[in-house]
Amino acid sequence: MTIKRLLWIIGAAISILVVNVAISFLYVAIYSYIIDPGHPEQYYQAYAQIAAPYSSIIAGMPLFFFVCRWVAAKWEPAFGVKAAVLIWLVYALIDVTVLAIAGFTLRLAILSLVSLVTKLGAAYLGGILASRRAYPNASQRSK
Repeated sequence: MTIKRLLWIIGAAISILVVNVAISFLYVAIYSYIIDPGHPEQYYQAYAQIAAPYSSIIAGMPLFFFVCRWVAAKWEPAFGVKAAVLIWLVYALIDVTVLAIAGFTLRLAILSLVSLVTKLGAAYLGGILASRRAYPNASQRSK
């Protein structure tokens, strides 16, 4: 693997992480200003602690699918799926490290596991579809 590819993978993982966190913040802002306004700040902070893992799962799946499909389409099929899984791996390492520092609870551990599994599925599917789309006859050439 070249340094350029490694930088693409790390950049994609960090980009997904930043956008996913931004979506969580945006959701809580919408919740606090439009859906359930008029409560003290602590109320919304407590709500954010509950809602953020679910937001990460829901927003993370399409983010991983589209980013991994985009990155995987840039490379040959043999590396495209691997790139998608490596993007997920970098993301997972960052996510688990942050959660370990913040402190795991059983609820958070279960939600994190669900989140990472769904994101892995989305990343893999994005990588597979990009490889098939970029090289539609690749499976026939290997036979």
